[in-house]
Amino acid sequence: MSAQPHVFDATTDTFEADVLQQSLQVPIIVDFWATWCGPCKTLGPILEKLAAEYNGAFKVAKVDVDQEQQLAAMFQVRSVPTMVVFKEGQVLGAIPGALPEGELRKVLEQIGVQPAANEEAEQAEAAPLSPAEQVAALREAIAAEPDKDELKLDLALALLSTGEAAEAETLLDALPANLSTDERAVKARARLGFAAQLKDAPAPQALEAALSQDEGDLRARHLLGVHKLVAGDAEGALEQFIELLRRDRAWEDGLAKKSLIDAFRVIEDEDLVGRYRRKMSALLF
Repeated sequence: MSAQPHVFDATTDTFEADVLQQSLQVPIIVDFWATWCGPCKTLGPILEKLAAEYNGAFKVAKVDVDQEQQLAAMFQVRSVPTMVVFKEGQVLGAIPGALPEGELRKVLEQIGVQPAANEEAEQAEAAPLSPAEQVAALREAIAAEPDKDELKLDLALALLSTGEAAEAETLLDALPANLSTDERAVKARARLGFAAQLKDAPAPQALEAALSQDEGDLRARHLLGVHKLVAGDAEGALEQFIELLRRDRAWEDGLAKKSLIDAFRVIEDEDLVGRYRRKMSALLF
């Protein structure tokens, strides 16, 4: 039996369930073959390759005519290889001989078969990299293309998300003039301003523990918001700053309002910024 998930052996006992019933959902190509048949050894691998490529948009049922003579007689198979195409429980036709790959693709097109999406591959592709993974990937890309300054800007932004502000600042300082004024570089500079506030600051976990003991610890709340912003958690940061404004708008010469305004300049999600601008206005006016 083939190890391919879309290729299986069919027998007289399993034919109705595995081929006829299954063809109600997906087209089935039944490959009648024999161990002594030379052309079968050409056709079989091509069918398996296409079944894998089309990712289940059709399936291949393998029938050994020497082992399943009753099936071969039922479908009047007079030579091998012979393909019999099933769709929606019906036989669409029989195709004798070993067709080349191009002709097989035309047959699939004629019966309406299109490659199915590979969900696992799509999920893997869609899954976002963690900040640390982004840094590692960008370091590899820069090693391959050391003169590509855009990658260095990307790395600086990724480093800010992992808290490596010093290296990020070094990269930003070395950018050519055309990139140093890039909007992303300007925002990165603003994020560096936030990162500078974290010098000697407790870790986020310690700040969260402090707030669990005393929700009125405004310094802990502010630093936790800064940590979140630098790490890329924009909404988490804004929520801390807005709560800080709600509790004491005058604290540290209006640091809550200033932090919100500076954060608005850094955050790229316009909908999120708009929502928190309205919250800030509701508290101030």
